Amino acid sequence: MRIRLGICVVAPVLAALLAGCMTTTNAGVPARPAHVYKKIGERALAMEFNYPSDWRSTDKRPVIVFFFGGGWINGSVAQFKDQAEYFAKRGMVAARADYRLKSTDGVTPDACVRDARSAIRWIREHAGELGIHPDRVVASGGSAGGHLAAATAIQDTVESATDDLAVSSIPQALVLFNPAFDFTDQRLLERIGGDTDLARKISPALNLHKDSPPAFMTYGTNDDLKAHGDAYIEAARALGVRAEMYAAPGQRHGFFNRSPWKEDTLAAADKFLTSLGLLAGPKREKAPFGEAR
Repeated sequence: MRIRLGICVVAPVLAALLAGCMTTTNAGVPARPAHVYKKIGERALAMEFNYPSDWRSTDKRPVIVFFFGGGWINGSVAQFKDQAEYFAKRGMVAARADYRLKSTDGVTPDACVRDARSAIRWIREHAGELGIHPDRVVASGGSAGGHLAAATAIQDTVESATDDLAVSSIPQALVLFNPAFDFTDQRLLERIGGDTDLARKISPALNLHKDSPPAFMTYGTNDDLKAHGDAYIEAARALGVRAEMYAAPGQRHGFFNRSPWKEDTLAAADKFLTSLGLLAGPKREKAPFGEAR
């Protein structure tokens, strides 16, 4: 069932947060050095962090980890800077993780999955110094990065030989922006040389289980990848797993990167995380432009 949500007035407190996160400054949100979470030979993979203004290393805060988009070919941790600043102002620690890419490292998407899972494990292993709770982890990302975030929740998939597999990569929640979910889709299968076994192994929609984390996702209704989201939600709900979609009428892939959709998708994601107890404070009863499913 699809419900159209009407335009509403944004609560003043949340409106101020949304306005603040769109600035190019980082006022009130301390900047600290990036952390290297993984090395492959001479290649160092790092995370950029945004912290709440009152953050302390002794805190037990929720953390959100963003993976940028770019088709597993290119991209930058700068993509989710605004979203990271927003969630830091909402009380979360926010990380933006680099990972290997085809353009710079000559890798295929399965290597990117390995890196994303390593990133979540590193976050948990370093919870004490980061001031976060290891069991309050949210994985997030857009497009290819949305796929990587969702792939951290797969129980049995590709792994890095250097990872401590006793540390779980599965987050407590997923916040995904027009993610790819199914590598058996011919357009994506070509990116891994037609390897159907690997395709199934790294496809979040084909590896859902009853303990999969709750997922929130956004798509434009004119995005071809929305069919992946529809299939994911159907499979998740059949297992009793919470999965929700925000659909932007008439919008295409990547719509969430620009106003007013950036603000609106953030508000909808905020509402989702608040409902899980991962955020507290101002709530938004409706998202004014999109549709909920």
